[in-house]
Amino acid sequence: MGWWPVGGPPVGCARLWSPVAVRLFLVQDAAAPLLDAAVEAKRRGLDYLAVHDHPYQRRFVDAFVLIGMIAARTERIGVFPDVANLPLRPPTVPAKTATSLDVLSGGRFELGLGAGGFWDAIAGYGGLRRAPGQALAALAEAIEVIRAVWSGQRSLRVDGRFYRLAGVQLRAAAGPSGRHLAGGARAPCAAAGRPGGRPVGALTPR
Repeated sequence: MGWWPVGGPPVGCARLWSPVAVRLFLVQDAAAPLLDAAVEAKRRGLDYLAVHDHPYQRRFVDAFVLIGMIAARTERIGVFPDVANLPLRPPTVPAKTATSLDVLSGGRFELGLGAGGFWDAIAGYGGLRRAPGQALAALAEAIEVIRAVWSGQRSLRVDGRFYRLAGVQLRAAAGPSGRHLAGGARAPCAAAGRPGGRPVGALTPR
């Protein structure tokens, strides 16, 4: 495990990080006392627990399963993937997972999205290899898909460059209510910023 420094976001990412939150980053090695570490982090008053999402790492437990277990064993402390591996998780899947975890945790889940970076491992695990520009464009499109899923729109259709939805029937269900992060593994903030200065990663579905 490792500690995120207080007020120490990656270079160029200040708009996507709170300057006062204290975070514990858990390396989800299956042999480590992960849940005990999470309980101790909560006891010490940390604000967030972050978990990497590298499904191709054979030593790692699944990020979202671990987050669910942490949420069940703790109170108050926020949890999020740092960051969800979009090349291996189509955006509709983390959208549904995020909503479920946020409801079951009492509003403590936040969604971090990653464009990808370890492309040999991703391709070896069945994902599509993307150039840096394609990965960031896919990240931006995935955020729009997630917003659409969270909108509760009926017969949802998306015909994008990377993702398609064909008449999905959804019940109205808001997504997580807090602040949400987005970034790519090799260019964590290249997708930040839109007209009006709003970061792409600041998802506010409610």
